[in-house]
Amino acid sequence: MAAKHVTDASFHADVIASDKPVLVDFWAEWCGPCRQIGPALEELNLEMDDVEIVKVNIDENPDAPTRYGVRGIPTMILFKGGQPAATAVGARPKSAIKAWLEGELAA
Repeated sequence: MAAKHVTDASFHADVIASDKPVLVDFWAEWCGPCRQIGPALEELNLEMDDVEIVKVNIDENPDAPTRYGVRGIPTMILFKGGQPAATAVGARPKSAIKAWLEGELAA
């Protein structure tokens, strides 16, 4: 299943109220590094059962990135229990994203 696209309107239901950890990818259509990590995040969404990966387009949904202090993209924020638990900024290879996520999920 492809990563779900979350809007400002659905952010609370899809991320804050989720019963499992959610990795939010804050991205934009014009952002090259965002497009680079997109396929890796789609693959990880299929491979990892213990986390849900969702995407928020910052141009179409300005409230959530503002609320969580997103200053550069891509920014990935892992939410656990409805709270931001870890943040990673910038493009990185799939293996690095997976290792970071696994470490944070185990914490």
